[in-house]
Amino acid sequence: MTERFTTMRLDEAPVVAAPDGSTVRPLCVLPGVASFAQFELAPGQTAKAVSHATVEEIWFVTSGTGEMWRSQDGREEVTALEPGVSLTIPLGTTFQFRAGADGLRVVAATVPSWPVDNPDEARFENGRW
Repeated sequence: MTERFTTMRLDEAPVVAAPDGSTVRPLCVLPGVASFAQFELAPGQTAKAVSHATVEEIWFVTSGTGEMWRSQDGREEVTALEPGVSLTIPLGTTFQFRAGADGLRVVAATVPSWPVDNPDEARFENGRW
């Protein structure tokens, strides 16, 4: 059976709180394949550090500024976030992000799609901030 195609407008998407404290607007989903969402932090806000149990992500900054800290297998990196920056969060990566003075907005693809029925997908970790 072929999935129906869907269309979602950002201004019609529900607003939910992510486990890390960011505001999320879930957008389109290809069940079991990938999902797409917008994440937002208010000016000066810092998300809680997390890792994911089953999903990987690709992020793209659309507005604002901030920083992303990622740690995996003994490697750590802090990346400046500004419009046009894209980055990956591979499985097993602990990460934490924070917004600058103007807040931060990113869009992200999650692969496979975010498991809405798994409350343990985002695992709290020790972060940098």
